[in-house]
Amino acid sequence: MSRLDAVTFNRMEDALADSIEEAASWRIRNELMDNIIEAIAARNWTQVEAAKYCGITLPRLMELLKNKVSRFSLDELVNIGVRIGTTLTVKMKHSDDQV
Repeated sequence: MSRLDAVTFNRMEDALADSIEEAASWRIRNELMDNIIEAIAARNWTQVEAAKYCGITLPRLMELLKNKVSRFSLDELVNIGVRIGTTLTVKMKHSDDQV
């Protein structure tokens, strides 16, 4: 493939990641972050209240609200979700096109 050939990706995470494992981590973190943002909005918290309930600083909350996925680990997002009372369900399924 030449340097000018177009490459198409099914998901944004696939384009950003160096491996399928990294892409999966991006997808999961992005979904968790979206759910946390929705939960914060549904509770009508101020940003100060949201930071307090999430157990993070206000600048860190701003990174979360701006969807800066790369700045948060999976563990950190799970912890934030638990602190604000959300429920996390993990579901894995076999995909033939990954191997």
